[in-house]
Amino acid sequence: MPFIIYLLSVAVFSQGTSEFMLAGLLPDIASDLEITLPQAGLLTSAFAVGMVAGAPLMAAISRKWPPRRALSIFLFVFIAMHVAGALTDSFGVLLATRVIAAFTNAGFLAVTLSTVSALVPVDRTARALAVILGGTTLALIAGVPAGAMIGALLDWRAALWGVAVISVPALIAVVVATPNRAASRTCGTASLMTEFRVLLHRRLMLPLVLCALVNGATFCAFTYLSPLVTDGAGLPAGLVPMVLGIFGIGSFLGVWAAGRFGDDHAKRILGIGGTGLLLGWIALAALSAIPVVLILLVLLQGALSFAVGSTLIAVSIRASTAAPTMSGSFATASLNIGAAVGPVLGGLVYATAAGATGPVLVSAGLILVAAIVYGFRGRVTSTAWASSPRAEHSSPVSLHR
Repeated sequence: MPFIIYLLSVAVFSQGTSEFMLAGLLPDIASDLEITLPQAGLLTSAFAVGMVAGAPLMAAISRKWPPRRALSIFLFVFIAMHVAGALTDSFGVLLATRVIAAFTNAGFLAVTLSTVSALVPVDRTARALAVILGGTTLALIAGVPAGAMIGALLDWRAALWGVAVISVPALIAVVVATPNRAASRTCGTASLMTEFRVLLHRRLMLPLVLCALVNGATFCAFTYLSPLVTDGAGLPAGLVPMVLGIFGIGSFLGVWAAGRFGDDHAKRILGIGGTGLLLGWIALAALSAIPVVLILLVLLQGALSFAVGSTLIAVSIRASTAAPTMSGSFATASLNIGAAVGPVLGGLVYATAAGATGPVLVSAGLILVAAIVYGFRGRVTSTAWASSPRAEHSSPVSLHR
């Protein structure tokens, strides 16, 4: 595995920390800038929207750039936006820095996914992508709690400074070690419109839709774990960070499993993991009042969510070889559509009489929709779904097998 992949995961870790940690700092931001909490909440919404829109836009802008230039510029601007955000007393400026940071974050991840997939053999795609996505799961386990701790001990500005500081070594590594050219698995360079037309192919659209549904379910439940812990299980609020950390540990294990087995057993992971996800979310909604069961299911669902989600990302990358410069942006947008829509649906249900278990039932519903889509997918023939990389050199694989 090229060492640069591990260095890029450090940058993804810092960016994931920035994306997730701000939710816990909103009350302090609102108080400091003398705005309402809903206004402060726009900071997280704007970041999510920026990630969705920024992935294809930034990838399109930078598609002719060498990977080193694209990644360096995106990461430099990302760092600069955190410095500017930490220094400003204007909510408008802070909001603008979050939008720009989201665009550059999306661009960085999109180019990273495309570059990484071109640096390794096709039968190691899942393993390489797991290293990158491992940076996101480590952000959930360590980065977000650390950001919340810094915010509590110092202030929210210090948390932004912290993200900027840990991003600097990653920037140096990108400038020094990222290749100036990433070998493509396709011959020649396709036009931008040709690459976008790849989205119309069912073999790519299917994993992207499934990825959005699975990630929507993941972040719908994750966003509302706190009330599930306190209201559902009756545990003290002080244990919420521990439960969130357990979910993060599960997610790390899931990404590791996808990296270890996803190249050879993608269909098996999706079939067994998807079934487990559906049953697990239903069980969590039904049994959340039992603390031990709650904790075990949180660990299990974190693992299954990221095992299935990471495998779908690898499948989508393999299915989009005809879009070598835009493949990463398609996957990034899919992930963030789910991350943006899932919590919104969960919030709508949470506001009703469904209460704390409502968002978990929404997660189960999203997985059920994904299972129906996957079950009625028809005859999609693509080596991207092969259960063995050797299928790359054999006949097309039917998903009905």
